Amino acid sequence: MRDILDAVAAGDLSPAEAEAELVGYASVDAGRFDAARERRRGVPEAILADGKTSDEVADLAAAAVATAGRAVVTRIGASTATAVAHRLETEAPDATLRWDERAGTLVAHASDFEPPALDATVGIVTGGTADAAVAGEAATIAAEMGVRIDRVEDVGVAGIARVLDRIERLREADVLIVAAGREGALPTVVAGLVDVPVVGLPVSSGYGYGGEGEAALAGMLQSCTVLSVVNVDAGFVAGAQAALIARGIAGSQ
Repeated sequence: MRDILDAVAAGDLSPAEAEAELVGYASVDAGRFDAARERRRGVPEAILADGKTSDEVADLAAAAVATAGRAVVTRIGASTATAVAHRLETEAPDATLRWDERAGTLVAHASDFEPPALDATVGIVTGGTADAAVAGEAATIAAEMGVRIDRVEDVGVAGIARVLDRIERLREADVLIVAAGREGALPTVVAGLVDVPVVGLPVSSGYGYGGEGEAALAGMLQSCTVLSVVNVDAGFVAGAQAALIARGIAGSQ
């Protein structure tokens, strides 16, 4: 503790950084950023933009970069992404920023941040273009946890040949995230053809009876092939879970 206090007194550590070191989080007007989550859990803390003002998201993102070296924001729109960029231009001008409009994710790295790297590949598989946004969120999170990402798009079971002509590529991954809406059959089919863990990601792209992802979720939960399933549109959870599995695989090699 004395070293931390000395560093603050010398100007080498900000009060927010000192707080993060001492109690594991940094307090700002918008809330408390869990700076120790990645060290504790292996999954980076993410800032959910939904339900927050642009200033609140920017406040938390700046705290994340200052204390953890990285900010990961999900469900973020254009105006809020602009607000975050403007805040970081002032408070962390050397930070790099990447915004994926389709996935609704924003990632910022401090200039001295060293991202993790795992010798493992997570395949991100989609049934159709409507699944791309949620799959993109999963890809962002898994990539930030250090795995290689292989995107395999538009292999929905309405034309089963589209799956079969990509099956060897799917088998090369260490873990698969399979995103699908409608009746959610794609993860079940894929899981019956590969010998790697499959995470089913139901997407709210269906409509009518069982729409909004309900039929997809129910179908994946009732899968007769072995797979795990996350909640509807839970790209963050799917990406984190797949990366944790990949980390275990990479560590056992």
